[in-house]
Amino acid sequence: MDQFYIVALSFSVLVLSMIFWYIKKSTTLPPGPRGLPIVGFLPFLNQNLHVQFAGLADKYGPIFKIRLGHKLWVVIGSPSLTKEVVRDHDPIFANRDVSVAAEVVSYGMKDMVFSPNNSDWRKMRKIFSREMLSTRSLEATYNLRKDVVRNTISDIYYNKIEKPIEIGELIFVTVVNVMINLLWGGTIDEGLAAEFKAVIPKLVDLTGKANISDFFPILAGLDLQGIKKDMEIQLQNMDRIFDLVIAQHKKKLSGYKKDEERKDFLQILLELKEKEDSEMSITLTQIKAMLVDIVSGGTDTSSTTIDWAMAELMNNPEVMAKVEQELSDVVGLNNIVEESHMPKLQYVEAVVKETMRLHPAVPFLVPRSPTQSSTIGGYTIPKNTAVFINVWSIQRDSSIWDNPLDFKPERFLDNNGKMDLGGNKFSYLPFGSGRRMCPGMPLADRMIIYLLASLLHSFEWKLPKGETLDMSERFGIVLRKSTPLYVIPSPRLSDSDLYT
Repeated sequence: MDQFYIVALSFSVLVLSMIFWYIKKSTTLPPGPRGLPIVGFLPFLNQNLHVQFAGLADKYGPIFKIRLGHKLWVVIGSPSLTKEVVRDHDPIFANRDVSVAAEVVSYGMKDMVFSPNNSDWRKMRKIFSREMLSTRSLEATYNLRKDVVRNTISDIYYNKIEKPIEIGELIFVTVVNVMINLLWGGTIDEGLAAEFKAVIPKLVDLTGKANISDFFPILAGLDLQGIKKDMEIQLQNMDRIFDLVIAQHKKKLSGYKKDEERKDFLQILLELKEKEDSEMSITLTQIKAMLVDIVSGGTDTSSTTIDWAMAELMNNPEVMAKVEQELSDVVGLNNIVEESHMPKLQYVEAVVKETMRLHPAVPFLVPRSPTQSSTIGGYTIPKNTAVFINVWSIQRDSSIWDNPLDFKPERFLDNNGKMDLGGNKFSYLPFGSGRRMCPGMPLADRMIIYLLASLLHSFEWKLPKGETLDMSERFGIVLRKSTPLYVIPSPRLSDSDLYT
């Protein structure tokens, strides 16, 4: 009997040990540095995080954790692990990790970017995709985009020839004007438009700033850095502009007959608001939140991408020469660029894709947060963890890309040329992937290629005499150039009438 009890006790201990081992193994967090105190992680957050993350990945591998105060971050840096998050476990990781600033700018998560994965989010995304980004809608609004681009080309020709231009500012204003045209048909006066353009970059920058209460929720009411207050001030400015535009729009539309002409996006939203009993009805707050998403997400990222493309072309004159040759062959110097030329401008498209590879506008995408504990790469990701997809690192990985730091558009003309922007190849995700990928991708793709091709076809570009090209990056929610790019345009087309 004594032997039986000894054997039974030993077996029980073994079973319990295996259970404890399994539990410990199944709840193993990714590797990473020890948690940082306040004095450590505030300087950490103020540095270029993409560079910081690259160093941590070298030490800990393609998945690692960082504990900042009471907040756990997990950074994913490989295609296979990314696939687990955005495809295999997409429903679990379909919510956002929402900072204090993001909650304010999204009107309390009433938008498309930061809203939880729920019926309201699906409704807004459906409205946006169907009414603004369908192929029919994009083709119907081409003349609105074209008018703005042609105005920019004309302004350069008549006012800026042989003068240094801050190209990033020029592109930003052009893209904002496109958005104004698409959203409410240009029904906004110049003073209001100027205010609008001033608020957008401030909103974007503030959205990317971390508030100390994001890591210590007990301090949520203190706003020690003033980020929440600053964001509320900027959002009040934007809200006032929206109220004025909506009032102007209602007045203008009151004289329209039903179906008299194509409705712009704001008109569609306002009509849906009136259908309170419809399953597609939308509130005024949701309308404003969607407009903030579109104007902030669609302008800053697109203009930053074109700014980087121009910088890379100035830095790689042999690539610039190939672009100019293709434009001359496809469009001709006695013609202007049309969107109908886009399918034949394969090298220009490759330049844009390569720019997005080297300089993804949103380097970590918008962070996700699992609704329940999950396992990625054999490691446990606890519920409510902030999960970052390090697109910047993946798209510069030498095990995936040949000579990854070289600007080589040709890589998208061979087998990789079939690599689209739809998030189906997990080594190339400039717009993200899964149900939370950027909904504005169809418009951004058209707009970026069309505007870049128009600028390069219409003018020769050179750096000011004695100017050196700075290709360093300034980290934020959008990865911009550290210093503005100034370039000098010269006419390239055969006839001045082509600039009118």
